[in-house]
Amino acid sequence: MHNIIEQFLNYIKNERELSRNTQESYIRDLKQFNNYLSNYSSVDLVNVNKTIIITYLVYLQRDGKSASTISRKLASLRSFYQYLLNNGIIDIDPTHNLQAPKQERKVPDILTPKEVNIILAQPIPNSFKGSRDKAILELLYATGIKVSELVLLDIDNINFELSNVTLDKKANNTRMVPMGRTASTYLKKYINEYRMETLKDTEERALFINYQGKRLTRQGFWKIIRYYTRKTNINKKITPNTLRDSFAVHILQNGADLKSVQKILGHSDISTTQKYFFAINDEKLKEVYDKAHPRA
Repeated sequence: MHNIIEQFLNYIKNERELSRNTQESYIRDLKQFNNYLSNYSSVDLVNVNKTIIITYLVYLQRDGKSASTISRKLASLRSFYQYLLNNGIIDIDPTHNLQAPKQERKVPDILTPKEVNIILAQPIPNSFKGSRDKAILELLYATGIKVSELVLLDIDNINFELSNVTLDKKANNTRMVPMGRTASTYLKKYINEYRMETLKDTEERALFINYQGKRLTRQGFWKIIRYYTRKTNINKKITPNTLRDSFAVHILQNGADLKSVQKILGHSDISTTQKYFFAINDEKLKEVYDKAHPRA
């Protein structure tokens, strides 16, 4: 059974050329389903039917998994069984016509421009850590890129002459995002004054590094955002994606069209981008209520 999973991994890696994160997600979901079968069923991955998969989805729901998590796991299984079907390993796709649970529309917690400025002002760029962290936060808010994209940036991804960042440079879905004058200024300062002196290996191409001169990880960034947000008095849930979400809402509020925002954020489906319109509308409703209601 592990051999089939390995074959599927080679397929999504070499033929479909999915990102590393997507590959890991698919394989993790597949192994979890395989473990479920080992514990609760007498069949293996190849011989499951639609009833078993439906039972698995119910099991996940009762286990407290969110609708989005269950939908993702079903998508992983659907991709796997489509692969088996196309390669003649099975005759019927057990995921055919299965519907994922309906997801609730979630509006992200958005920072105001004033709150963003408070967070961006926290790092003092007069040391390696301060300069690096200032450049990171400014770049995140200036571009709206994901944290997973940020930690994978290399020096070669930055073009100061054009003032933009190139993402997914080795993939088919390469996109360039403008980074603005302020982010560019602090990024130059970090690179020219602190990055080189911290490197242990001059061949290292990672843009953002840690004290050991190695590429900064997502866990490392989470510590950074948590450190600076704790120093503020902002009473909102601030996650690594909050600056990205706030960036999207703020440029929409200032007149950017939805298609342009979709392209900048790298969303394949515009419905993903539309949640930021909901955030704007919810905020406007709150503002109207506060002004109009006598006891607001």
